[in-house]
Amino acid sequence: MEIATIDYVFIFSFFAITLSIGILVSRKSKQSTSEYFLSGRNMPWWLLGVSMVATTFSTDTPNLVTDIVRTNGVSGNWVWWAFLLTGMVTVFIYAKLWRKSKVTTDLEFYELRYGGKPAKFLRNFRAIYLGLFFNVLAMAGVTLAAIKIGEVMLGLTPLQTVGIASVITVIFSAIGGFKGVVYTDFLLFFVAMIGAIGAAVVSVNHPDVNGLGNLLSHPDVADKLSILPDFSNKELLISVFIIPLAVQWWSAWYPGAEPGGGGYIAQRMLASKNANHAIGATFFFNLLHYALRPWPWILVALASIIVFPDLASIQEAFPNISQDKLGHDLAYPAMLTFLPHGLLGIVLTSLIAAYMSTISTHLNWGASYIVNDFYKQSVDKNASEKTLVRVGKLATVVLMVLSALLALSFTNALEIFEFILMFGAGSGLIFILRWFWWRINAWSEISAMVASGIFSLLFKFKGDLFFGAEAWFPEYMKFPMVVLLTSIVWILVTYATKAEDDKVLLDFYKKIRPFNTGWKQFLKTQNTIDDLEPDQTPSNFTASLLSVFVGCILIFSGLFATGNWIYGKTTLAIGLTALSIVCVFIIIRLWKEVRQTI
Repeated sequence: MEIATIDYVFIFSFFAITLSIGILVSRKSKQSTSEYFLSGRNMPWWLLGVSMVATTFSTDTPNLVTDIVRTNGVSGNWVWWAFLLTGMVTVFIYAKLWRKSKVTTDLEFYELRYGGKPAKFLRNFRAIYLGLFFNVLAMAGVTLAAIKIGEVMLGLTPLQTVGIASVITVIFSAIGGFKGVVYTDFLLFFVAMIGAIGAAVVSVNHPDVNGLGNLLSHPDVADKLSILPDFSNKELLISVFIIPLAVQWWSAWYPGAEPGGGGYIAQRMLASKNANHAIGATFFFNLLHYALRPWPWILVALASIIVFPDLASIQEAFPNISQDKLGHDLAYPAMLTFLPHGLLGIVLTSLIAAYMSTISTHLNWGASYIVNDFYKQSVDKNASEKTLVRVGKLATVVLMVLSALLALSFTNALEIFEFILMFGAGSGLIFILRWFWWRINAWSEISAMVASGIFSLLFKFKGDLFFGAEAWFPEYMKFPMVVLLTSIVWILVTYATKAEDDKVLLDFYKKIRPFNTGWKQFLKTQNTIDDLEPDQTPSNFTASLLSVFVGCILIFSGLFATGNWIYGKTTLAIGLTALSIVCVFIIIRLWKEVRQTI
């Protein structure tokens, strides 16, 4: 595809601006790990919220949505829409708890909540397990999308794309630290949104599509438009709707949607000015992430069904595509090749922006684990702040190299998404309960982590023995079965092992003061139940739960209202819009009650 001068102007101007931001903030970022990884804990809610959504606005996300829509229709997106429930619980219940913990990373929480050698092991192991293994896996998925975009839109080989993308991003991430990431995220979000909307407009008006009306009435598209799955298709209904809403959202660990908050979401909550800003940031993120962003990608995906009805048509249009990279997710970058010059430059810039935003966040977050939770704890406890920052920069480079190499071996975004979900299945309930139930200990988490890994690998490589038409269980039962077996293991281990020391539990409760229903038994043994009242009264905790419910209705109704406005279903769209507005007023009233708990 030919790139015009105007397109290069957009691209190189963007590079110049982002690198300049990184250089400008680099001097302060060098001062300490607190500055390098949390920007001094002084970030406002709106900046952190935009940063969260920019991070999840990665190059692999539109490819993933396209793969889902082409395979299972619009309703297939429930596999990630269901994570809104996790997000709202984080907003109104866990955000203030994380901010009050005052840890540097969410892994430091382990030695706050647990004690002794098991807590130290858990913190060290999770630093490598998440910061290295899972983090590299997630970044490889993003880099895979960049490879496909490079092949389709620019004619680059996978190695060329990986080389260019890695060098630019790792330089920016290493010199700017967390502050550089957050500041540039603000710019990247708006560039990415402009690009996504522009791509949707051009795709809908492609000559083969010929406008929104023809798109929605096309026979190959009409049966994929429903926001709810076909209730007569039992297997699809269970796999993309019932399991995500009933099991997946609370049971699976997934970057950006961890039950109880965690990862780079926790990093941004910990970097906020106070608990109010932590709540505001996470709410703003969920609003933008679910209600605003999906529809431009969905429209491109639907248009691609007409222009490229199958994989053979994509292969025919782009014969130089590597056979091992051919998948339905390629349809998104394939549709972008029809963009006019100027807009093409903006969209390419937006894709570069999305890539850099996501990768730079993952690099900084992963490096924070390796430095703060592994190197500082197990390698050099007396390391100076300057040394720790240097180690952070080295870790940034290593993570980028490993993820780039891994990306070269993957085929499509959906398989990575499903693998990460499966591998983290079953441990999510612990992340939700550990704040509110004193009996959970370090061995609970260790056993859940080991069990979910074993069961996931067993079912992935030997799944045909247990799942399928001729086996014991249908295919869609893989995920629930991992959750069930993992939960049985960690619950048995919890009761078979000793509770944490009284001093560890009491110190944690004094610092966090969670709602005490799950702590009453322990507090009675300490004769302090009347002296250590929680910050959250029953009425305030009820207000928080009600806020979770209303917040979900608000965002889902906004998401579906947008879809129905696009579909031309005016009456339903008006009703959903009105429901969203009512929910806004309810949230404002509830906020006064929730805010009193901070």
